[in-house]
Amino acid sequence: MNVGKLLLVVCLCASSAFAGQTFKNLQDDPGWSGYALLPPMFGICTGCTPGGTRAKWSWTRRVKSPSQDGLSVRSSYDGGTTQWGDILWNNHLIGMMSSHGLKDANRTLVPSLHDFTYDAYFWVGNIEKSQGVEFDINQFVNGKSYIWGHECRIAGGHQWDTWSNQGKHWVKSGIPCNPVSNSWNHLTIHVKRTSDGHLLFNTITLNGKTHTLNRYDSPTKSSWNGVTVNYQIDSNRYRTPYAVYLDKVTFTAK
Repeated sequence: MNVGKLLLVVCLCASSAFAGQTFKNLQDDPGWSGYALLPPMFGICTGCTPGGTRAKWSWTRRVKSPSQDGLSVRSSYDGGTTQWGDILWNNHLIGMMSSHGLKDANRTLVPSLHDFTYDAYFWVGNIEKSQGVEFDINQFVNGKSYIWGHECRIAGGHQWDTWSNQGKHWVKSGIPCNPVSNSWNHLTIHVKRTSDGHLLFNTITLNGKTHTLNRYDSPTKSSWNGVTVNYQIDSNRYRTPYAVYLDKVTFTAK
């Protein structure tokens, strides 16, 4: 299937705007799925539901306030019996299980993509209620898994951490992360898959200030083929409920 036909499929099947490999207003896309991640391993809790007892959450589209355009999403952690419960939302954009009709059955589109930008506005009433807020870019290609995980760690230091694919732990960056409460914060994350098959965590820009990481990492094994994005909010030690609003989320792959 050529690029022109791919664009036609997206126009017919997807609700968010798409130009090339740019997805706009992604927060309003119906392709997001939510999960609870619980300790000690923080795997997906298969028995958890948004209204359950162990961890509660919600995802409400087209919220009018706070909003920049009437299309914001209210995401919330609503408490629960489990300390340190995390709530993850995931969207399969390209490849296997694509929410946009871009199945890439011939496995030609996903391997062609090397450069990724995740751009989002987020609003939190009191950021100190959060343990952390996470934005991830994931590519599964040629038998490899590339996870560009970025966590704005609020509790324990207000700092950006990035994910170690091989070590499966967070790596401190030394870069401050200080979102403003009761205000829209603008975040842009830029990463690359290098020509020699490594991950490059390139830059993080928050509220107009850009920090360069240039941290390289190595992928792990995977049989998947696709590009996905994650968004996650983490509960603090007190299981304090809080909400984060997302708006004008754009993801670009090229």
